[in-house]
Amino acid sequence: MTTHSNTPAGWYPDPHGAAQTLRYWDGAQWTGHTHAAQQAPAVQQAAPQVPAQPAGPDARVQRQVQQQAGVAPGGVGGGTLFSEPVLVVNQKAKLIELTNEYKVFDQNGNQIGAVTEVGQSALRKAVRFVSSIDQFMTHRLEIRDGYGQPQLVLTRPAKFLKSRVIVSRPDGSQVGEIVQQNVLGKINFAMNANGQQVGAIKAENWRAWNFAIVDHADNEVARITKTWEGLAKTMYTTADNYVLQIHYQLPEPLLSLVVATALTVDTALKQDARGWG
Repeated sequence: MTTHSNTPAGWYPDPHGAAQTLRYWDGAQWTGHTHAAQQAPAVQQAAPQVPAQPAGPDARVQRQVQQQAGVAPGGVGGGTLFSEPVLVVNQKAKLIELTNEYKVFDQNGNQIGAVTEVGQSALRKAVRFVSSIDQFMTHRLEIRDGYGQPQLVLTRPAKFLKSRVIVSRPDGSQVGEIVQQNVLGKINFAMNANGQQVGAIKAENWRAWNFAIVDHADNEVARITKTWEGLAKTMYTTADNYVLQIHYQLPEPLLSLVVATALTVDTALKQDARGWG
C-alpha cells in the first residue's frame, strides 16, 4: 500500500546508509533512483521519517475477537485498514475522557491503525471536563494507518438530537455521509454517497450495543459487536471496544464508509448516552 507523506518529492540522503549517495523520494515512497551526493542541489530538506509498523500481536485482541465477539478466524487479510476482514477497535481507557483515542487491530492482534480526535482547544477540553455540553459540539477525528498517516477524516458537525458524520479523504475530497435516521427506539443510520443511499447501519436493540451493516439492497455486508472490557474498566473508565466483521471485500465508497462506521457509531452514540441524543 502506498504510504502518504507530507514530505515533498526530491533527493535526500540514502536511508539505506550508502555513503555520499542521494536517493529519490517521490512524495510517497523511496524509489530505485540514486544520485551522487556532490551533484545534488545545494538546498535539501532532511530525509522524510517514515515510522515503522508497531510490532507484536496482542493475544488479548485474539480472545476479544473469538471468545467475546464470537467471530471465527477469517481469511488472511492484506494488513491494512481496507483489506482486513476483521477490525478490532479499542478505545484508550481513561478515568476522564477529554479526547477520543482508539487503537485498531487486525484479528490476530497486530495494530494496523489508530484513531484520534484532532482540533480540540484547551477550552474545549475544559468544557468536556466539567459538563456534557461537548456532546453537542463539532468533533473531528482522523483514521490513521499503521505508519501514522491519515487515511480518512471524520467530521461530526454540531448537533442537537440527530448526528451526521461527514467522511472525507485527507485531501478534502468527500467520500460520503453517515446520517442518523431516528431518535427513539433502535437507532439507524443511512450511509450516503453522491446523493444516493449506499447502505445502512441498524442497531439490533434499543441500547445500540450491536449493529448490522447492510448495502443498498438490505443485504448484510458487515457487523459491529461491542465486547466487554472487564468489570474494572466498565465501572471506572470510559473505554469502549468493538469488533467490526466485514463479510466480503466491498466496493468503494461503501468500503470506506463501513470502515468509518466502527468509529462513527461510538462517537455519535456513546456521547449521546451522556445527554439528550
